[in-house]
Amino acid sequence: MFQDSPIYDRLIAERGDIPLQVRREAERVSREVEFAMQPLLQSGQSLLQSGGGHAPAPGRPTPPAPTWQRSALPPGPQQR
Repeated sequence: MFQDSPIYDRLIAERGDIPLQVRREAERVSREVEFAMQPLLQSGQSLLQSGGGHAPAPGRPTPPAPTWQRSALPPGPQQR
């Protein structure tokens, strides 16, 4: 991306390739989350195929749908 930039080269020499480190860490975390979510995704797919919709957490009742709506913000101060 910045191969021809002496400033970028100097930053990498001083601090390391931070964008590369961040990208690798993000990919690692993404793989871990995908692995952790597999059981939930599989149970969700079986429920959706059977017409069950979303499954509540084991031992917890499904919360009721909210009956309130957020009102619009009041008008701001009038400029004259």
